[in-house]
Amino acid sequence: MYLWPVVLVAGLAAIGFALYLANDVLRRDKGTPAMQEVAGMIFEGAMAFLNRQYRTIAVLALVAAVAIGLLLAWLSGSATIGMQTAGAFLAGAFCSALAGFIGMFIAVQANLRTAAAAQHSLKDAINTALRGGAVSGFLVVALSLLGVLAIFALYGGFDDPGVNATVAQRQASGLAKVPFAIVGFGFGASFVALFAQLGGGIYTKAADVGADLVGKIEAGIPEDDPRNAAVVADLVGDNVGDCAGRGADLFESTAAENIGAMILGVALYVVSGNTAWVFFPLVVRSVGIFASMVGIVWVGMGDVTDAQRKLDSGYWAMTVVAAIGIIATVLLMLNGNWWFVAAGLTGLMTSVAFVYITQYYTAGGWRPVQELARASRTGPATNIISGMSVGLESTGITAIIISLALGLSYYFGTQGAQADPTLTAAMRAGTIEGGLFGTAIATMGMLTTVAYILSMDTFGPITDNAGGIAEMAQAPASVRHITDVLDGVGNTTKALTKGYAVGSAALAAFLLFSAYIDEIKIRTNTVGVRYTVDLADIRVFIGAFLGLMLIFFFSSLTIRAVGKAAGDIIEEVRRQFRENPGIMDGTVRPDYARAVDITTQAGLREMVLPGIVAIAVPVLVGLIFGAQAAAGMLMVGTMGGVLMATFLNNSGGTWDNAKKYIELGQLTGEGGKILGKGSDAHAAAVVGDTVGDPFKDTAGPSLHVLIKLLSTITLVLAPLFIGR
Repeated sequence: MYLWPVVLVAGLAAIGFALYLANDVLRRDKGTPAMQEVAGMIFEGAMAFLNRQYRTIAVLALVAAVAIGLLLAWLSGSATIGMQTAGAFLAGAFCSALAGFIGMFIAVQANLRTAAAAQHSLKDAINTALRGGAVSGFLVVALSLLGVLAIFALYGGFDDPGVNATVAQRQASGLAKVPFAIVGFGFGASFVALFAQLGGGIYTKAADVGADLVGKIEAGIPEDDPRNAAVVADLVGDNVGDCAGRGADLFESTAAENIGAMILGVALYVVSGNTAWVFFPLVVRSVGIFASMVGIVWVGMGDVTDAQRKLDSGYWAMTVVAAIGIIATVLLMLNGNWWFVAAGLTGLMTSVAFVYITQYYTAGGWRPVQELARASRTGPATNIISGMSVGLESTGITAIIISLALGLSYYFGTQGAQADPTLTAAMRAGTIEGGLFGTAIATMGMLTTVAYILSMDTFGPITDNAGGIAEMAQAPASVRHITDVLDGVGNTTKALTKGYAVGSAALAAFLLFSAYIDEIKIRTNTVGVRYTVDLADIRVFIGAFLGLMLIFFFSSLTIRAVGKAAGDIIEEVRRQFRENPGIMDGTVRPDYARAVDITTQAGLREMVLPGIVAIAVPVLVGLIFGAQAAAGMLMVGTMGGVLMATFLNNSGGTWDNAKKYIELGQLTGEGGKILGKGSDAHAAAVVGDTVGDPFKDTAGPSLHVLIKLLSTITLVLAPLFIGR
């Protein structure tokens, strides 16, 4: 209990650091008047979309909160439980929306400063972009930590009867009960993240596909050419999808996983009396904040000759500090248990593994991207076939790494609990499962890096926007060269974050699945009895089958939504070219605002159906078939979602960087001829990149959210499913 102030200090420090970085970015050179004009249009479009989107989400969230509160109050016979869950839901929704909004606000300011910094040096540009991205990263973690801590305290979570209390007294304490009551916080965060990711993802890829197909392929003009009416909508989309959407995604990851780990810690607290089991997840997350600060500062030191290596060096500096912090925190809080240290380091190394696996499949220096670029020499068909092959291949190593992480951390957790004298008797009696807490520690270890990872993710859209601003403002070739280099690195960092998000979603899903089982035990008065999900039960099979179906059907809806929205923007750009011939001559300015408005309407319209399906299916499965079926749906849906998201993310990322590889002049044909922009190979790569856009930036990231939404929905609504 005495370490909770560390969480408060870390959260406030993260906010302070984010404010310092924001101030540093906003004080920097804003570039030429032409750059400022383009950036102003991007800012206006992004804020207009986000305001309309959040108004829609706010209405949906209020309706959902009222429904959840009334249902739980009716079933439990306690208005307090219903009100607490609804209140936690709204708090989680608000914090998630706030994190995404502030992060995007700073990002659209940082893109202009990055373009201006590229006039001076690569070092200035990379520091401006990374610091702009770090504002979002640190605010996400801070709001998650402080939000959970505040609502935990508000609901009476610090009520501990003391070390001399009986097991029954601890079970009745606020410290044991409140973690279950605040699950609504994670559900609220997931709810907002789903619609933010869907709306932003549909917007960004509809604009991107429309701009590429009409601009690059039909009109034959370069990327980000000011004659393309969709180019501003495309740049706006980078912010609302990759900044606001991903910020909400990782916010709900950190919030839900904090709460899930606290729930698993309750069982160990009840038998041992050690409150550290409940508070450990929050404290170790605090360690990650300070480690990520070191990584950001590290990147700003010394000269920069290779942007990717510089970011990697910051990541490694952060990882080393995080490892030291995990070791110290575990030894201090968990009775000096080295088995639990091993579990935490397993999670941290899993994070490293996912970063480098994704880098292998999506960076230009490795086989997959180069192989895909070579396939483009024979046309779009071979490009697409090769890209799908790469995506499917990448699921193999993903599944192996996740299995190793879960298996090792479970083993270390079991050994650690057996070695702890306060837990040994409970382990022998089967009252607790130390292995489950081992997986929780591993998940916390993996997520210690989240602030730096999110900083690298937001670095991507900032550099992409900076390149667009430089192109539209007709900046010198030297400036565009620096922004092109950073854009290529940004594509890789965005892909890395998606791989990281998939891995964390997988570990978190097992964590939350275990928390769901604990909830069922408490509701059915079977605490201390091993609860099993019977795969031979037809209801479980049906639930599992429907869970897997949901993954494919949801992916279909999101990809189709991009196609429909892209159709709207394509028709608009074609109309402007047709009715205003002066656009191609450069004598007439396109109507950018019209294209932005069409994309905004399409994005908001198309996000509703996938969102409703994602929420309705798990609720209906639980209500119709019961708690066991919901468990089957959760388990199999998670497995299918992780592998599908891996396929979508990596195939899309490979297609994107194969196009960049060709544009940088690194592909050669017969006689050593360079096949760059304007070549048939480049045209084929553009087609592949266009196909991959909704894969990697809409369907894949939305699946990350769906996986965790399944867990939080079943956890919150477990009382509805019991006895059916």
